[in-house]
Amino acid sequence: MEAAAEVARVAGDVANRYFRAPIQTELKADGSPVTIADREAERAARAWLARRFRGDAIIGEEFGGTEVTADRAWIVDPIDGTKTFIRGVPLWGTLVGVSVRGAVVAGAAYFPALGEMLHAAVGEGCWWNGSRARVSDVATLEEAMVVTTDEHFKAAPELGRPWARLAERALMSRSWGDCYGYLLVATGRAEVMTDAKLSLWDAAALYPAITEAGGVFTDWTGSATPFGGSAIATNAALAGEVRAILMER
Repeated sequence: MEAAAEVARVAGDVANRYFRAPIQTELKADGSPVTIADREAERAARAWLARRFRGDAIIGEEFGGTEVTADRAWIVDPIDGTKTFIRGVPLWGTLVGVSVRGAVVAGAAYFPALGEMLHAAVGEGCWWNGSRARVSDVATLEEAMVVTTDEHFKAAPELGRPWARLAERALMSRSWGDCYGYLLVATGRAEVMTDAKLSLWDAAALYPAITEAGGVFTDWTGSATPFGGSAIATNAALAGEVRAILMER
């Protein structure tokens, strides 16, 4: 857990040097943006890990790797929320997850522009800037804040209608989610965060944070996994009700 937090800080601080600076944006094969900040941050993470954990697998958004089932694998997203980063909005983060033979055991999410660090490990709790993090105990949607990255659900338009039903019942709904929405749930500042599409490097670090903070993390089928390609993160009190709404078609 501490190593995940340290490497997240190393990579995030590299990315932060480019934040709100004039940098060129390129498009990857899948149409998503990438910048020198993404690449240099991941290079810094890989160099740090190679010096300290020789032989471990490293999987990163920008430079690949696929050995999730290795004895130990480090799963790195150098900038989660690159579109947010490019726009100069500080709600982006650097994510590092640690898996052991396919099971995620620890993770860290570092938000350099905000000075916030969230890290967790199975059985060790979830920690936010040195203090224990806990989800909220809000038990009614009418008191809840719900968050998503894209309220139009362009990655999966069929999920927009269930989201709209949820947002209509909630006290308030917000976007600009990305990884910051999961931080809000883990620290009790929001009750629901959801994404229709996630890669493994988006979710690996966040799964232990939500669960160790007392929340529930599943994909959109209800499976408790960071590798389902989607995510619904909630506090415990609203877990069943929220999933019933979002999974109804």
